[in-house]
Amino acid sequence: MEEFHKTKRLPPYVFEQVNRLKASARAAGRDIIDLGMGNPDLPTPTSIVDKLCDTVRDPRTHRYSSSKGIPGLRRAQAAYYARRFGVKLDPEREVIATLGSKEGFANMAQAITAPGDVVLCPDPTYPIHAFGFIMSGGVIRSMQVEPDEGFMTALDRAVRHSIPKPLAVILNYPSNPTAFVASLDFYKEVVAFARKHELIILSDLAYAEIYFDDAPPPSVLQVPGAMDVTVEFTSMSKTFSMPGWRMGFAVGNERLIGALARVKSYLDYGAFTPIQVAATAALNGDGSEIAEVRETYRKRRDVLVQSFANAGFDVPPPQATMFAWAPVPEKFRHLGSLEFSKLLIEKAEVAVAPGIGFGEHGDDHVRIALVENEHRIRQAARNIKRFLQSAETTLHNVVSLDARR
Repeated sequence: MEEFHKTKRLPPYVFEQVNRLKASARAAGRDIIDLGMGNPDLPTPTSIVDKLCDTVRDPRTHRYSSSKGIPGLRRAQAAYYARRFGVKLDPEREVIATLGSKEGFANMAQAITAPGDVVLCPDPTYPIHAFGFIMSGGVIRSMQVEPDEGFMTALDRAVRHSIPKPLAVILNYPSNPTAFVASLDFYKEVVAFARKHELIILSDLAYAEIYFDDAPPPSVLQVPGAMDVTVEFTSMSKTFSMPGWRMGFAVGNERLIGALARVKSYLDYGAFTPIQVAATAALNGDGSEIAEVRETYRKRRDVLVQSFANAGFDVPPPQATMFAWAPVPEKFRHLGSLEFSKLLIEKAEVAVAPGIGFGEHGDDHVRIALVENEHRIRQAARNIKRFLQSAETTLHNVVSLDARR
């Protein structure tokens, strides 16, 4: 049977190949250390869980909620932006709660995209940034991801040579998967360019609180005039270890937030009210839970970088996020990131995410998630060390197998 129009536009899900191999190995009784999916293993703080439990006992909270988010939650998000970024938001018109930042991003694409609209998207990047627009009938033009002068040169070139003129540019700093962090000066350049050329800025700030340098990552909305053209997406999944709760936000330009709210009003009634109440309490807290989560990831990052280096696998230390973006070792680079990731499962019992899954320019890297404790990370490093020491034999067998095919 012929595929449906929208699913036909989507390529095969690269990560599924790794997931199948991982599941097969586990079914055979092998202990796979999973550093692939960015699925936080830390428990949600007790105070947030307790608030959920207290609220869920009230039967009035069991009814339909609001797709925009309950007023208290939107006020709490506005207060967070005021404290953290010095950005003033109207919780009624410039803040909307989403079912995680991923849903918010996808539905924003649905809200603003006409067939054939051109969207400027970094490569490599988190898949929904591109495929949210592809599913909405848009066309993606790839951009470099490094937040530097090269980005601005590419942005200028894209606007001059794209027909039709691009609708929007996507920013994601701290970046998933590369962990690049943008400066406020960089944001000032992008905002000035976007306002001049009537571009929408869609900023994914899901990792704003997972950083390891002294200076916290800024928001693009800190730039004067950014509110005229920008919507920014945040998530509580990593910040408060609440991935399964599906709680995120979109904030910014009133017209764009209104378009998202209108689309969502047809699609959902928002998250379960007790989840929204618990999320409100988390945002209104003293921030101690965020600091603990950040410190846990910092320790894991340091252990990963050191132990993997000792194993012969050099991993650049990320400045932020819960990921490391590591070049595929030189001996294996010709295989590409997917085949290298498969080998790590088969030979080292370690799962990582192949860079090709984040875009064609990611194929010489793998993403390593900090979702196992320090002991397991060291164990992964020992396994990888043994694998790399036998690299010549492994590569010979791979070449021989390819020749027989």
